[in-house]
Amino acid sequence: MAGVKVVLFDLDDTLFAHSAAVAAGVTAHRRALGGAIALADDAAELRRWHDLEEHHYHRYLDGEIGFIDQRVARATDFAAPFGVALSPAQAHAWYDQYFAEYRLAWRLHDDTVACLDAMPDARFGIITNGELDFQLPKLEAIGLLPRMEHVIASGDVGFTKPDARIFRHACNLFGVAPSEAAYVGDRFETDAMGAASAGLTGVWLDRTASATASEKAAARSSGVHIVTTLSDVPALLAG
Repeated sequence: MAGVKVVLFDLDDTLFAHSAAVAAGVTAHRRALGGAIALADDAAELRRWHDLEEHHYHRYLDGEIGFIDQRVARATDFAAPFGVALSPAQAHAWYDQYFAEYRLAWRLHDDTVACLDAMPDARFGIITNGELDFQLPKLEAIGLLPRMEHVIASGDVGFTKPDARIFRHACNLFGVAPSEAAYVGDRFETDAMGAASAGLTGVWLDRTASATASEKAAARSSGVHIVTTLSDVPALLAG
């Protein structure tokens, strides 16, 4: 893949340790709230928060609700089983308190910097499903923003991964053909398969090595590569 000139990445759980920050943020916020919500099982409450994040964030991506609305909905639904009925304003404040704890836990994955450093001739960018105003401060805080030539957010361009248009839009910004770009992300369908369908080299970062037989077969037939660490990406794209 010596023809790859541009390497594009997903952000959350690819370069940035989003899930770990969420776990730390949810647990710290629950402890600060006290009462029954603080005493509940950590693993169970984290799974419930994750499920609510997946549900309401995808409602936002589908255009059903706004970005702030999905935050309010997540906070409201999370508090409800503990007999806490939050007004929209209270839910917004509740989420802001959680977000402050989440932000304190922002970290890069351990393999991120070494991966970027091992590709000195590549041009880098981000394609993320989210709001640009939310992701840019995150990239700045974790030190990645200066290394990214372009940051493309679905909320800014009007279509979301795996829509081929967002990948082709990124290639147009860089002035390269899709065949000259690779995309690395932690979601098989949304990231790797979406990129491959748009003509890019799709790379699935399967950190937990949980790929099923059907996913491996689909990857082979679509030309998608599977890695379990970012450390494998430079050699893969140089080959």
